[in-house]
Amino acid sequence: MVKTLEQAKRQKKIHNLNDALDSGALDQVARILNGGLSPSDIAHLLESSPPKERNLLWQLVDKGIEGEILQYLNDEIRNDFLSKLNPQELISITEDFETDDLADVLQQLPDTVIKEVLDSMDSQDRHRIEEVLSYPEDTAGGLMNTDTITIRPDISIDVVLRYLRRHRSLPEMTDKLLVVNRKDDFIGTLPITKMLVSNPNATVREVMDTEAVTISVSTPDTEVANLFERRDLVTAPVLSPEGKLLGRITIDDVVDVIREDADHSLMSMAGLDEEDDTFTPIFKTARRRAIWLGINLITAFIASAVIGMFEATIEQVVALAVLMPIVASMGGVAGSQALTLVIRGMAIGQISSNNIGWLLNREFIVGVLNGLLWAIVVAAAAVVWFNDLTIGIIIASALLINLIVAAIAGTMLPVILRARNIDPALAGSVILTTITDVVGFLSFLGLATLVYA
Repeated sequence: MVKTLEQAKRQKKIHNLNDALDSGALDQVARILNGGLSPSDIAHLLESSPPKERNLLWQLVDKGIEGEILQYLNDEIRNDFLSKLNPQELISITEDFETDDLADVLQQLPDTVIKEVLDSMDSQDRHRIEEVLSYPEDTAGGLMNTDTITIRPDISIDVVLRYLRRHRSLPEMTDKLLVVNRKDDFIGTLPITKMLVSNPNATVREVMDTEAVTISVSTPDTEVANLFERRDLVTAPVLSPEGKLLGRITIDDVVDVIREDADHSLMSMAGLDEEDDTFTPIFKTARRRAIWLGINLITAFIASAVIGMFEATIEQVVALAVLMPIVASMGGVAGSQALTLVIRGMAIGQISSNNIGWLLNREFIVGVLNGLLWAIVVAAAAVVWFNDLTIGIIIASALLINLIVAAIAGTMLPVILRARNIDPALAGSVILTTITDVVGFLSFLGLATLVYA
């Protein structure tokens, strides 16, 4: 009930803000922005506004909360705002950022700006940021935060508690303390909940968890997300290949990875970037989409060329022109079902060389069964429609062939593309459409040519 009331209040504030913006009452807009909405709500409002209104709202935001808002914005909008700042303004806005968040921002900026920001830091903070920047952003090293609390195994729980009380605050999402030796070799973890109920005189070594989940610094971010999901983790230590503690990953960063991967899979199938701004200006949007339309046009010409090979047959039997889209369309849908399933399985780490053979066999049998079912249905409809048994047999055979090929192609394409370091979500649907169109038209019109020639 509390959440519902909070949501209602927030929606009312946003409604009032939009009314004030429409009426030109900028003082009221500023009051609502800076006094009634959280940084995440303001970020959502900015992302939901066309460019002109967005820039006006950003100008009305208090300087003191700009940094917090930036952390919630998608990369494209955030980079647009950052590009308008000079290095000193950037340094001021990002001074309270967590290490991993600041690294994310810096990775999008020119090298000269990065150098100025790093030069403005003290040696300890600069070293932390440089360490994170040294790893690819889509790995555990790029995700990690170096702000950790470490303890030695030979001290007592009472000493640990007194040590913690000396801190003004603990790093966000601290659910466990990390136990290391004097060489920073990782030994284990001490969960906060376990520490609070342990004998104060017991040593850390006696109560710590030595079987804690750890993550190698080079682990891809998608594997990190899968590990967090499977093990219900809130945080996890990141280790070097030698076993030294480098930092930790927190669940908020993993949620971002999951969301970005979901956006990527969805947007890539249309040739778009997951960071594309909903309100990107007209010419920029047109340019981006034109590239993908051009690629699809090439595949359409390929399919058309196949149809052109059988022009004489189509002129002889007009029913072929009416029925051939059915074969291609059914194959496209069947292939997309298999393709989507395999891409999802890859994304969550379920598919490997050990089980792809079983999956391929399953999809082949499914293709045969669905091919037989719908071949009978479509053939019956074609016979009734054109009063021609031959045309029914031809389309049934072509449909069976195309559905089997579609199932095999949809299953194997992501595997082949991934092996060649090509994103299956981006390229898979285009290649699959070409295959199902070409095979569908070739089988249908080819069989028709053999029969009617």
